[in-house]
Amino acid sequence: MASPKASNPRKSAKNYAKNPASYQKKLAYDKAHNAKPENKAKRRELGKANYKAKKLGVAMTGKDMSHTKSGKIVPEDSSTNRARNGHGKNGRLK
Repeated sequence: MASPKASNPRKSAKNYAKNPASYQKKLAYDKAHNAKPENKAKRRELGKANYKAKKLGVAMTGKDMSHTKSGKIVPEDSSTNRARNGHGKNGRLK
């Protein structure tokens, strides 16, 4: 299912809207990246953790499961989790 159109799109969304060739290149990269076995395993692990948290009654609205430096998986705000992607001095893990 496609994501709903944002009323206030961010910088990258605006860029891809203006540059369809760039967007197609991104889609090709994402398809190859998501097909890797290690990424499938990570999604499987997070999906299981998400299912388990919901069964325990944890409110997951607006949250993702996030890996921590210690190896635990904890609920975290979606935008915070997705923004922390390892650029610069910031680490990829919470």
